Order: sequence, then structure tokens, then C-alpha cells
Amino acid sequence: MAPASTSKTATQAAERSSVNGGSNKSGSVPEFTKEQELFVFREMLNIRRFEEKAGQMYGMGLIGGFCHLYIGQEAVVVGMQMALKSGDQVITGYRDHGHMLACAMDPKGVMAELTGRRGGYSHGKGGSMHMFSVEKGFFGGHGIVGAQVPIGTGLAFANTYRGNDNICLTYFGDGAANQGQVYESFNMAELWKLPVIYVIENNRYAMGTVINRSSATIDLSRRGVSFNIEGEQVDGMDVRAVKAAGEKAVKWCREGKGPYILEMLTYRYRGHSMSDPAKYRTREEVEKVRMEHDPIEQVRHRLLDKKWASEEQLKKIDAEARAIINEAAEFATHDPEPDPSELYTDILR
Repeated sequence: MAPASTSKTATQAAERSSVNGGSNKSGSVPEFTKEQELFVFREMLNIRRFEEKAGQMYGMGLIGGFCHLYIGQEAVVVGMQMALKSGDQVITGYRDHGHMLACAMDPKGVMAELTGRRGGYSHGKGGSMHMFSVEKGFFGGHGIVGAQVPIGTGLAFANTYRGNDNICLTYFGDGAANQGQVYESFNMAELWKLPVIYVIENNRYAMGTVINRSSATIDLSRRGVSFNIEGEQVDGMDVRAVKAAGEKAVKWCREGKGPYILEMLTYRYRGHSMSDPAKYRTREEVEKVRMEHDPIEQVRHRLLDKKWASEEQLKKIDAEARAIINEAAEFATHDPEPDPSELYTDILR
């Protein structure tokens, strides 16, 4: 039977899966130093300004195909990346630009790939959902829902096989959490004690359906219970909580205890993709999250309250971020398109 109203369902789901409802609530997480706060402020701003520019360029017809923006979820990748070391790996789905930038991939190369230019990370052939950098430990955005999960599990198996202490962060969303291949991966990962952290970015709406209409159980951190996999919910809008949970999970994996699940309670401000008007939720709901839980604004307020930075200094950081992204956009619109011969490269027989 259909629900009485979409807005009522959305409100109920928001109450049951609050972005601030994780186990690491504000006040119970380790405080950041001044240097850490400034670092995450800059990193998250770079991602947001990049995504805003990508959205603008898509609207101008400079980016074709699909384009899924990460605006609102920046604290997840920035916090998790702080818990990693060189040699660790990252793999994710199609909402992937933020992950690339957090892995220190060049914004010029990422933006050039979005516009299909030869200077892009996949030489202009992959677009938004398919680019990689083995050098930076980023093993791709993947367009098939949940497809990255067995691949990430395979990367973790390779680490075990080689006898190193590297781990693989395998990101997927609440929509992908119901995929069968996810549970096959869970089973193998626990059976072989693979060093993989499954990061579920629960932004509540998957492709456009509120979570309690698509999932029988909405506490996704418990999806590994039948496989004896530890998991926890985290406030994915607080970068400090993300880092703390990430460090705990990383330690667990490096000690050879097997996989770990982190459900990041987060929120995307834009639609599923640029073609999605997001009519399944109210503007009031989005604005409430922006006003009360925005990950960047939380850091900004802490910096100002502790007098670790002035308004002028933070505006300067923002201006620097905009300049970096504008330069990337300029490069991406003037870089040549791939030579036709590129059609015959990277083909396996």
C-alpha cells in the first residue's frame, strides 16, 4: 500500500536516521587542533567549490552524460582520508569527485575528465563516473550500483596475499546496501579476515526513495551482523567524528581482525544526479540540514569561536579554493579533445 504522503514518510525517516544521530555525537568526539581544523576547512571547501563549478558547467553543456554531485557529504571523505597512510586504497561508486580530490588527485585532471579532454585522468574517455589514479591509491568511481564492493574486497585480498599492512576503503551508498554482491563480499571478507572497511554513505534517499521505503532495516551499520562483522553508525556531518571512527576501524583492520562497517549518516543537498529535481523531499528539510548540520559551517564556527581564524582569513581560504577550481575549469574547457586514435588504446583482447 502506498504511503499517505511522501513528505510524511521523509520526515519519519529523517527522525529515525538523523544526520546527527550517530554514535559519535558532538561533544563526545576528540577535538581537533587549530592546524587540523584549518586543514579540513580547506579540504572540504575545495570539494564543495569544485562540485558547485561542475554543476554550473553541466548546466552550460560543457559536461555531458551523468554527473552526481557530492555537496553536503564532504566530511566523510576528508575525515576518512585523515585516518589512512600511503599505500592504502580507496574505491567508490559514481558520486566520486570528492573522493578523488580527498585522495589528492589534481582538480585539473578531474575536471578535464568531466569535460572529456585528453588531460583528464582517463584521457577523456571515462567521464564523471570512470576515472582512476593508481598513483594516488584511487581505484575508481564505478557506474554500476554496488559493483565496486567486490572489487574493493578483491583489493583487500591482494593486500593479504602480498603480506602488506595496507587496507582498502570501499565506499557505497544506502541504495547499494541491498545489493546481493555486497553480502557475498561481506561473507568472503570475514571468512578470510580481509583488511577492508566498508563505508556506507547513507544520505537517506539513494536514487530517490527514502530509506525506510526501500530497506526493511535502516540501521545499516548492523548489516554485517550475520557475518560477525563489527559496525557502527557515525555522524557523517562532523569531520571529527568521521576521523575518530575511521582511526578505530583502520586499527581493527591493520591488527588482522578482518573487515569493519562504518555507516556514515550524511546528506546530499542536490538531487541524485544533475537531472534529478528531488521532488521527493521538501526544501524546508534541505535548508534545515544546511542551517544546523552543514559540515563546513561547523568547522567555520569552531574556528571563529576559538579565535583560531578571523572572518577575513576564512574568506581568503575560500577565495584561494575558488581560484584553484576556476583554474581547473579554465584548463578543462581549453584542453584539446582526445585524438581519435585514443579509441583503440586500453583495450584488452
